[in-house]
Amino acid sequence: MRLAKATLIWAVLAAAVCVPIAAAAASPLLAWRGPVYILAGFAGIIALGLMLVQPLLIAGYLPGLSAYRGRRAHHWIGGALAVAVLVHVGGLWITSPPDMIDALLFASPTPFSPWGVIAMWAIFAVALLAALRRRLGLGPRTWRIAHMSLAVVIVVGSVVHGMLVEGAMETVSKTALCALVLAAAIKVMADLRVWRKRT
Repeated sequence: MRLAKATLIWAVLAAAVCVPIAAAAASPLLAWRGPVYILAGFAGIIALGLMLVQPLLIAGYLPGLSAYRGRRAHHWIGGALAVAVLVHVGGLWITSPPDMIDALLFASPTPFSPWGVIAMWAIFAVALLAALRRRLGLGPRTWRIAHMSLAVVIVVGSVVHGMLVEGAMETVSKTALCALVLAAAIKVMADLRVWRKRT
């Protein structure tokens, strides 16, 4: 029974992450796009999938992983998430610098751009804080509040950004992934009571 439950959890997670990627790969819109643009787009989809994995790891919801391994995986996947966002933004910059400049300056006419930019800076801020945590002398409570506050910005910004973008991602699978990302973040924050005061 335990093995069956663990297998089901991993299968659902794999489907939630891989189905949107596969559906996007089959999109006819890719026929009119260059390889750099396609790479940038799929880096964004992968980043969204990693956002689903992150809270599940830190909360210990994924069977077969000890608390230590879950935290280590959370750390490394956080780095992979930052790299995926860099590839996403870098690829879009290469294909259309004026559009990216407008987006970064919050001057883009597209409604999804500011949400993506805000989420991007929040991801980079978390990565920077994680790298400099000891040097800055951040205590557990300060780190937890900063990390979770930025995580809220990342999740909300990324979900709204993803839902507003009309591109290669198939609508149903994209909506399901975004809903799961949001639900996982809410559940983990509620279960771990991340805002409670600890002495």
